[in-house]
Amino acid sequence: MRIIELEAIRKVLDFAELIDRMREALVAQARGECDTPMPMHLSVPPERAEIHVKGSYRRGGEYFGLKIASTFPNNRERGLSVSNGMMLLLSAQNGDPLAYFADRGEMTDVRTAAVSAMVTKELGRTDETLGVIGAGIQGRLQARMHAEVLPLKRILIHDLVADRARQYASDMKTLLPGVEVVPCGSTAEVARGAKLIVTVTPAREPHLGRADLRPGTHINAVGADTPGKHELDTQILRDAGLLLVDSVAQCLRLGELQHAPDLREKAVEIGAFCEHPVPFDREAVTVCDMTGLGVEDLFIAQYCYERLRR
Repeated sequence: MRIIELEAIRKVLDFAELIDRMREALVAQARGECDTPMPMHLSVPPERAEIHVKGSYRRGGEYFGLKIASTFPNNRERGLSVSNGMMLLLSAQNGDPLAYFADRGEMTDVRTAAVSAMVTKELGRTDETLGVIGAGIQGRLQARMHAEVLPLKRILIHDLVADRARQYASDMKTLLPGVEVVPCGSTAEVARGAKLIVTVTPAREPHLGRADLRPGTHINAVGADTPGKHELDTQILRDAGLLLVDSVAQCLRLGELQHAPDLREKAVEIGAFCEHPVPFDREAVTVCDMTGLGVEDLFIAQYCYERLRR
């Protein structure tokens, strides 16, 4: 088994290519080609920590994958990354472990942002301004990935901790030179200035209301990925002209859809939309509810492994 450290992983990650791989992953999932069980979740209450365990196998493929990703909020005070984890790629022929990715959770973070940017691309968005709610690792990656698919000129950032938003603005000057970054005092202020918004927080009470949104706004809701999390007022989902989900079953259990289960028939899986786009009102609010699928972990692990072999 090959042990692959984070530095080697970063060298082979091409964001534009990865966005395309995530499209392939979700299309395969929507077609029913993948065995992707529901995630297992663990909690460590003293640390306010969450651990997600996911896996997938694409029938006929060479590999299957397993992933552990964790969030330890108290690490921020320790000067450590809040995210951690690993991925394991195994042979689908004999079960041999082939590669252990000591990625510290970065592959999970990257594939999550890649899926969000892919949805933005599939919707044909051409926004020059991106609103980001949540100034953590994922908020930074969302901006970088969206810069791959948009003519991005401006980012509006809000975080409940104002210092984090200011630090985000400072960091993005290096990560995305030439893109203006403006800290905002509220989510409503973000919504007034941006019609493309990404929410990446662990909120358990909605922080974005229906009245905040302008016609034609699209939201990629990324933060809700466990029972009880809730970033969006459910009226936003009810009024949405298009409601995308990465998995109906998983979003009903873990995503924004858990708070509006009667909308399950309205929800369209991302992979199905990629293959067969449905018409929708471009002046309506649209939403994509993302909980993160094991098939995404399989595809990024396979992508990194094969690039490293070459």
